[in-house]
Amino acid sequence: MTMGENTQPIDDLRLFHTGEHPCGYWPDRVARDLVLDPRDPRLPQLYPDALSWGFRRSGDIVYRPHCRQCRACVAVRIPVADFAPDRSQRRCAARNAGVETRIVAALRSDEHLALYQRYLAARHPLGGMDEHGAVEFDQFLVGSWSRGRFVELREKGELLAVAVTDVIPGALSAVYTFYDPTHEARSLGTLAILRQIEWAKRDGYSHLYLGYWIDGHRKMDYKRRFRPLEHFDGRQWRRAG
Repeated sequence: MTMGENTQPIDDLRLFHTGEHPCGYWPDRVARDLVLDPRDPRLPQLYPDALSWGFRRSGDIVYRPHCRQCRACVAVRIPVADFAPDRSQRRCAARNAGVETRIVAALRSDEHLALYQRYLAARHPLGGMDEHGAVEFDQFLVGSWSRGRFVELREKGELLAVAVTDVIPGALSAVYTFYDPTHEARSLGTLAILRQIEWAKRDGYSHLYLGYWIDGHRKMDYKRRFRPLEHFDGRQWRRAG
């Protein structure tokens, strides 16, 4: 089979549909996913192509939404060479000018885990994720085969945020970001993307993948403010209007 741009046919690639499960974005909907065979030993090599096909990584699972009657989730990415921050993003960068960026190995520390748990307790109370411990942290954010990095945002040594970022040939992928909920007003999620864009530009990566954008969803709206933005239409990437 072949999917997406600039790829060779992969005739023996196996994909599976999950069963229906509660949608993580709309409480009145059910969802299901298309998943690359998690037992395929070629997953590390397939992953860059899978990103270009609109897939995403969660732990060791590479998936994309494939719901029966909904196509709301749209894979998006930033062509970093053309990116220019808008006024709000420039204010965010200026407000956080004293924040230092450190790119470190994707290895859990007690400091990372404590920040992650504070974030989940504030952002996802009683949703199941707020009970995540060290095992769930490693399963969800690190995985066993990805080439991930942690982008740490620190101010005077204090850890404010961590952006889990995958490194693939030619691109970066923003997997997940968690931050200190007491600094909500500082827009640390936006700052994390700005710093990932800086990293991509500095090291010559062409794109930063942002996962899925959903039109009209409050928690996803920030992604459309990164311009220009490309979206995957199921066959190819197109520049958003």
